[in-house]
Amino acid sequence: MLTFILRRLLLAIPTLLLISAAIFLLVDLAPGSPLSEIPLTIPPETRQKMIEAMGADQPVLVRYVLWLKQFFWVEPAYMLDGWFGTNLADGAQRIISYQTRGPVFALIGERIPQTLTVIGTAYLVGVLIALPIGIYSAYRQYSWFDQAGTFVAMLGYSVPTFFTGVLFIVIFSSWLQWFPSIYNTSLKVVDWTTFWAQVRQMVLPVMVLGLANASELSRYTRASMLENLSQDYVRTARAKGLRERPVVLKHVLRNSLIPVVTVIALGVPSIFGGAIITENVFKVNGIGSALIGAIHANDLPMIQTLTFIFAMLIVLFNLIADVLYGLLDPRIRYD
Repeated sequence: MLTFILRRLLLAIPTLLLISAAIFLLVDLAPGSPLSEIPLTIPPETRQKMIEAMGADQPVLVRYVLWLKQFFWVEPAYMLDGWFGTNLADGAQRIISYQTRGPVFALIGERIPQTLTVIGTAYLVGVLIALPIGIYSAYRQYSWFDQAGTFVAMLGYSVPTFFTGVLFIVIFSSWLQWFPSIYNTSLKVVDWTTFWAQVRQMVLPVMVLGLANASELSRYTRASMLENLSQDYVRTARAKGLRERPVVLKHVLRNSLIPVVTVIALGVPSIFGGAIITENVFKVNGIGSALIGAIHANDLPMIQTLTFIFAMLIVLFNLIADVLYGLLDPRIRYD
């Protein structure tokens, strides 16, 4: 297992290098170049220093290496604030946002707690709801529970989140006035009153995203369970006199979770990416809304950084899914 993990990590290095090159070239060839983003009000001598600091006067290959160096490497500050700029307070090199004129990673660090709180909770709720529904729907195929679960899953999977978000706001916020329609990012949990206020404002976005996630995962779980319930090893286990619960939960479920784990693991990076539409509907100040704001403002460093972070997370959770295969299926050997 350790050899497999090390081999995959080594393989991830050229993969991420290719992805970073694609991201850099797409931004470099886009209409909004680093030179055009420098304000015209800056004096010519300062403008030239900023261009040299960015490496924008160098060939493409040199600029790409400089971008990687400034993305990963920390050095003493010797350049003026620019596209990738520096934080002169601590002498550490930082990627600077066009929009906020501050370090990109500082803004991401401010947004991640909001995203993990709302989007992470919604994803966890979706998984906890989807697995038992998918398992029981497959075990009681064509029952009223299966029919109802199929209808709700198809409804939640086919209706876009921006529609369900607005619908939930109209019903639960405007008509019933049970929950707030706007997420208050400045709320600090200090006692039970603020805790319940936090829970109330999380209900609507968690319901919207949880319904969408549960709809997709429950169908995958049901299909995988149905495929394994008809296998010979299940009939053999029942013929040997095993009780129904161990047959379903120990043998069938373990094999059925292998493809489901892939869907769950590959969906985890979307938590860090944020639900762009839902965050904007409920005004959640998370990563998704930051990405939308960066696109509108042509904030190329922010777009570059977020895109590359998402790529690294996808590669990482692909590896985690492969490792979980070996834990779920004893037939899989990596060494």
